[in-house]
Amino acid sequence: MKLSTKGRYGLRAMLDMAQNTEEGPIASHTIAQRQDISERYLEQLLIPLKQAGLVKSIRGSQGGYVLGRAPKDISVGDIIRVLEGPLAPVDCVNEVNPDDCKRADNCVTRLIWAKVRDSVSDILDSYSLEDLVNESHKMPKPVAINFDI
Repeated sequence: MKLSTKGRYGLRAMLDMAQNTEEGPIASHTIAQRQDISERYLEQLLIPLKQAGLVKSIRGSQGGYVLGRAPKDISVGDIIRVLEGPLAPVDCVNEVNPDDCKRADNCVTRLIWAKVRDSVSDILDSYSLEDLVNESHKMPKPVAINFDI
């Protein structure tokens, strides 16, 4: 299973909002600049996140985007499912329609694919945005390099 830029960039944008909640609504161009994402692409990612209630948009001169719920209440899995769809590595173990497979009763490999799906889901659902914000505080801060001699 490989995540597309939708999932990766969407998670980065959501994490940016979680790390900067004290700023209030954040303009999409600010998130795009900080995360090195095209603003146009970011706007496309924010639409399904907004529809799912994971972000809210605030209109006006001081407007922008805010999280739709507390960072502790938004899992990485929530974000990835909205942007990427079901987490199943193959269609026959799709979370949305798990009984659609005609060979389910006779397919020994289905067990493996279900375990892969469940493992990925367990990991992604075990981390909230708050967990990632806390982890980011443990990371070393970038050091500014001065080239003046």
